[in-house]
Amino acid sequence: MKISVRYFASLREALGAGERAEVGEGATVAELRDHLLRLSEPHARVLSRERAVRCAVNQRMCAEDEALADGAEVAFFPPVTGG
Repeated sequence: MKISVRYFASLREALGAGERAEVGEGATVAELRDHLLRLSEPHARVLSRERAVRCAVNQRMCAEDEALADGAEVAFFPPVTGG
């Protein structure tokens, strides 16, 4: 499945505005995050499991066990962001 990934606040500063990712059918946000962690050292640092990172699928806040559908937009951001 092809997923659009967007980053906000400090994650955007480190990784850019976003990217496209491919994950297997039935993947969850957690599996997408694990995939992204393996892409590069900056990804591993910014999306580390030891850092608090919030997520949303198609502009709706969700937990990492949320299942993804082809074409979904997943956003990652720190727990506190400014407007």
